[in-house]
Amino acid sequence: MKKSILTAKSLSKSFAHNGEQVHILSGVDLDIYEGDFTVIMGASGSGKSTMLYALSGMDKATAGSVMYDDQNIVLMGEKELAKLRYSDFGFIFQQMHLVSNLSLYENVVVSGYLNKKNSPAEVRERADKLFKRIGIDHIKTHLPSQVSGGEQQRCAIARAVINQPKLLFADEPTGALNRKNTTEVLDLLTDLNKNGQSILMVTHDIRAAVRASRLLYLSDGNIIGELNLSPYGQTEEKSREAQVNAWLNSLEW
Repeated sequence: MKKSILTAKSLSKSFAHNGEQVHILSGVDLDIYEGDFTVIMGASGSGKSTMLYALSGMDKATAGSVMYDDQNIVLMGEKELAKLRYSDFGFIFQQMHLVSNLSLYENVVVSGYLNKKNSPAEVRERADKLFKRIGIDHIKTHLPSQVSGGEQQRCAIARAVINQPKLLFADEPTGALNRKNTTEVLDLLTDLNKNGQSILMVTHDIRAAVRASRLLYLSDGNIIGELNLSPYGQTEEKSREAQVNAWLNSLEW
């Protein structure tokens, strides 16, 4: 039986616009499970990114709860949330947000130092292993401006997992990449998941969606569909893509 790592109950998000309440999330109930590669899809404006941010504490929900480790993230203060982000959550975004005047390596180890969970020596040892594993060890002294978008995103992933997060959040991590770099980044995320990393990703890209073990479809602020898949690599790419496309078409994507 799968173990839930994050549980949302009646999760809602709304804001006032021209005197009216606009509802982005409408009472979402959701469990995210350990070891899953969960992907959220939906039409543009369906609330995918809003839900990701609400689940992670990056944005405050209007109502409802998000339980993690017996704590309600919605009720946490900023200091508690900051500690949670450093210690237990990792984040990858479409824009890499690397510090421009730091080398790739420095971008990663600084995040490890801020966490203070491990000694500086342990952080550097883990960073060295990560850079070799993700194939950018040869450019670790380069500045972000000196490498490709795909290499920057791989560095951003290393920064996101340097503190060994329990859950990795990814918001359209391949949205700004070409096909080759997209494949390389998805291969890395798939490899991380196969080694036990729990991932929750938002995407509109079928190439990214087929990597999921669990797909959720969001429409008008509610989850209206779910598809569970076998581990990636056990079925042919084309048949897996056809399965996902058929599911999405049934939901009028």
